[in-house]
Amino acid sequence: MNSKINLKRIIINSLFLGIGAVLHQIAPPILLGMKPDFSLVMLFIILLLNDDYKTCLSAGIVAGLLAAATTTFPGGQLANVIDKFITTNIMYFALIPLKTIINNNQIKIMFTSIIGTIISGSAFLLTALITVGLPTSFKILFISVVIPATLINTVAAFILFNALNAAVRRAAPKGM
Repeated sequence: MNSKINLKRIIINSLFLGIGAVLHQIAPPILLGMKPDFSLVMLFIILLLNDDYKTCLSAGIVAGLLAAATTTFPGGQLANVIDKFITTNIMYFALIPLKTIINNNQIKIMFTSIIGTIISGSAFLLTALITVGLPTSFKILFISVVIPATLINTVAAFILFNALNAAVRRAAPKGM
């Protein structure tokens, strides 16, 4: 029984990551050719729906690899993997007390997407700054890319979380 639950969870998480990768690929650029990272939104949903650290960490690494494969930022491959790893760890542990304090999933997904996108964007820019350099200053990129991406990700996370949560509930077989 437990292996069926794990397999179901793996399949659902894989579908979420695939949806995030497709959305990330088709998203239009915001500024300087940079796009909001919808694979990050799906990672936040996975973090919210799963309690297992290994599951969340593996989803974070896969999200980083998928984002690295679709990045338009020159040399952003390593930065994507590192930022998803850092973001997954920080947000996983930040959500532990939040899950017990707040019962409303709407508030949790909003908190996760706002704080998580800021952490992810900062980690990405810092990693890129160290490894390949930035086309302009950190501050300009943070204000012009990370802040708008945070707003977009928050709205997208709210909509996608509710849609995917409803789809998973409807698809669940009766009696399980």
